[in-house]
Amino acid sequence: MYWIHLLWYFIIISFLGWLFSSLYHFFSEKKFYDNGFLTLPFCPAYGAGAVICYVVFKPLTDNFLIIFIGSALLLSFFTVIAGFIGKKILGCKPWDYSNLKFNIGSYLTFPFVVIMGLGGVFCVKILIPMLRLGIVKIPDIVSLVVSLSIALLMLIDYVLSFVTIHRLKKRLKIAKYDAEFLDDKESAEQLKELEHNYNKIFTNTILRKRMVHAFPELKHTAYIKKITDKLDEIKEDNKKEFDQFYENKKQKPFASGFCFEKLFILFLVGSFVGTCIETIFALIVEGHFELRVGVVYGPFIPVYGGGAVLLTTVLYRLYKLSDTLIFIISAALGAFFEYICSWGQETFLGTVSWDYSDMPLNIGGRTCLLYSLFWGFLGLVWIRYIYPFASKLIEKIPKKQGSVIVVVVFIFMLYNAFVSVSSIYRWNQRAVGNPPANSFERYIDHHFDDKKMKTLFPHMRDGDTLEELQKNKPENAKTK
Repeated sequence: MYWIHLLWYFIIISFLGWLFSSLYHFFSEKKFYDNGFLTLPFCPAYGAGAVICYVVFKPLTDNFLIIFIGSALLLSFFTVIAGFIGKKILGCKPWDYSNLKFNIGSYLTFPFVVIMGLGGVFCVKILIPMLRLGIVKIPDIVSLVVSLSIALLMLIDYVLSFVTIHRLKKRLKIAKYDAEFLDDKESAEQLKELEHNYNKIFTNTILRKRMVHAFPELKHTAYIKKITDKLDEIKEDNKKEFDQFYENKKQKPFASGFCFEKLFILFLVGSFVGTCIETIFALIVEGHFELRVGVVYGPFIPVYGGGAVLLTTVLYRLYKLSDTLIFIISAALGAFFEYICSWGQETFLGTVSWDYSDMPLNIGGRTCLLYSLFWGFLGLVWIRYIYPFASKLIEKIPKKQGSVIVVVVFIFMLYNAFVSVSSIYRWNQRAVGNPPANSFERYIDHHFDDKKMKTLFPHMRDGDTLEELQKNKPENAKTK
């Protein structure tokens, strides 16, 4: 598991690097913003540099001076190369120290060389050994799944960021062409159209807006300066018109855009659809009707609802991606989410609701390749067909009535979750002979006795008997 530990070091230090960079800019510029290349809160340059120093210098020597000098030289070289590559990709410098003394090609300056040397020593001698103490306590399979899932998300983030930059640079070339033919005789209508096209370059997608926010130099390229100067002349008038139309909250429908109300309703829809899918599955594949729910009140399976929310959140602005890429992202997210739900249920409630241990390419019996492909197909259908239809339908709900319904149903689902967890807890306690300790537990025992719980959750088992269940059970339980 040595390479998994290295992957964890990379992930954690990448996050710490992002946090350090964000705080540095916050205190220096009095404003928080994400200036990293990735959308996720990671700066891989920090993680990669720390891991490289650890691998190179840890087995070499314990001498502070050698580690310091070696880290300073290695990280300086790494920084200059990363800056040079970043400029080729972005078209502008990702960082610029040209206004400081002793800079090297504006990518590096002497004080930062010293800081990087000290940082290398800190990572090799203190930080990574401390991280290792915590990482070794994580179960191997959990460590494998979580670290690889995060790494996969970072890889997807990298791909999307590269695609965003590539398309943005193509748009900027079009802006350059427009600038060459712009003169003082342009009409107001032509300038408005030009402004629309110019603004669209940087605001057409959430990824593009974030990239420009992280690297503002992208908006100040020399060959579009003429456009920006012209557009400033009519900017205020257009802004007033824009604000009047878009900022009037009375014109926005209920649950407009990406908001909590819409996500909660989608959670309910996904939970209900999950119940239908599982019930039909039992009827067709297993040949009998079986009630399959995830809570004690109502036809809801929260794993599906949570999956719908997760897929919507991640894919909301990525619907323009190819079907193949959406399928892959959905499959990875679904498998990861299913694993975490199963692990959380067994860890905190001591029970398991599904077991894929006898299926090929499974991970701890909690998820498997077949069902990850199912999640991929479900995510593709969801974002292509179900979500657009459901979103428009939700926005047709009257505002006042919709807000009241969301509040009432949200409170009900909180109560539903509380009673469901309490019922499962008492089910386990009764199994080991523990009597109710108070009136609430007596109420639970009376209304949700063993017979009713067995009816509601026919495939749920005590986590302690999972190994025996895997040996003796002829068919996997697939209930969520």
